[in-house]
Amino acid sequence: MIVEDWDQLTFRVNREAYRNAEIFARERGWVWMHTWLYLGHETEIPNPNDFKVRTLGGRPLIFCRDSAGEVHAFLNSCPHRGTVLCRENEGSTRLFQCFYHAWTFRNNGELAAIPDAGAYESSEEFGASMGLRSVPRLEIHEGFVFVAFDPDVPPLLEYLGDAADYMTMIEQQHVGGMTTLPGTQLYSVRGNWKLAVENAMDGYHFAPTHNTFVGYLRESGYAVTDDNQYAYNLGNGHGLLVLTGHGGRISMLWEPRFGEDERVRTEAHRAEMTQRLGEKRAHHVADESHILFVFPNLLLFDIEGLSIRQLEPVAPDQTDVRAWQLVPREEDPDTRALRMKTVVSFVGPGGLATPDDIEAYEAVQRGIQATAGTVQPELDYSDMSRGMADEVKGVQGRSIDEGAMRGFWRQWVEAIGLDDGLEIHGERPASFLAGRDVR
Repeated sequence: MIVEDWDQLTFRVNREAYRNAEIFARERGWVWMHTWLYLGHETEIPNPNDFKVRTLGGRPLIFCRDSAGEVHAFLNSCPHRGTVLCRENEGSTRLFQCFYHAWTFRNNGELAAIPDAGAYESSEEFGASMGLRSVPRLEIHEGFVFVAFDPDVPPLLEYLGDAADYMTMIEQQHVGGMTTLPGTQLYSVRGNWKLAVENAMDGYHFAPTHNTFVGYLRESGYAVTDDNQYAYNLGNGHGLLVLTGHGGRISMLWEPRFGEDERVRTEAHRAEMTQRLGEKRAHHVADESHILFVFPNLLLFDIEGLSIRQLEPVAPDQTDVRAWQLVPREEDPDTRALRMKTVVSFVGPGGLATPDDIEAYEAVQRGIQATAGTVQPELDYSDMSRGMADEVKGVQGRSIDEGAMRGFWRQWVEAIGLDDGLEIHGERPASFLAGRDVR
């Protein structure tokens, strides 16, 4: 599936990875069943009895907070006969009742009632065994809720590694912490889910693909540059782009299009951040835009605003994307309004970036059909070699190189359990893309 050649300085991915139904099934069975998956943010269910219905790897789940305030993830399937239990997308309830036979469950998973329970011998013991089925593992880091269908996955923080601190940096942006706004942006893309990962970890496409936005920034007085912007492999397939030349950041890095009132508010907030976090940490939190990928299904676009995206593979050539906006819990109303206007203008589904990106990876999905089944199999590979020459020299990879993508693909081929999936020629250089000190 992958040919990594350090003699020729090339890295190529077999395009069957994007098309093949057997590989897609293997991803569902190996990656999604045995890896931590992002479920949602705990502020989506802020109050006791709140719930959301969500699907991960094709499995319907109930994401809820019970009456005591504890967060749970249950399989959305009645233990009696398997009926989908909760048929509302969201709401607030103490009880979930199956419409088929009226079995009723408390929101902590306990069985509350069975019609004509006396029909079951030892009904008390039987009832105790028939509660809702919890997802085997659930852990929360900085409000981000992860689940695993495999009870033997490592602890979440161990799995996240250096990615965990960049999630902490998000929470540290404002003294009162962060919260999701109500509502979910849901859209479907006619492309393989891995193309969405590649697109996010690909600074190379920014200027040519988003030339309308780049022109807008330049006309508004912002100098767009790719200088001093880097890519990092954070281990376990996680990746990071550090961007400093692609636009300002509401309340942290001012630019003229935000207006003079916002400049004053930004200066005050920056002073507070420096006092609270120290000058070095405040610099990394505020002056850099980050695009963080947590393998396999979470993307955090911490740029002008902050967008959470969750990838849900539906078919080899179809991906559902769910997106939420993460904002400060406490914020001046004018800044909030500016933040939302700025977010939707770029990373929102109808902004100046996201439609470009969707068209780009749908175009890839269409285009790779040209080499499917070719009598020249060497043509049926996509190239991700950019920056390998610098890796050999020990030079930090740039955001416009493809090193972060290579880190993802190495983890992917390991995660799907293909012993012969990676072919290496020559000697891979010692890893130097191992994060950095931002504390």
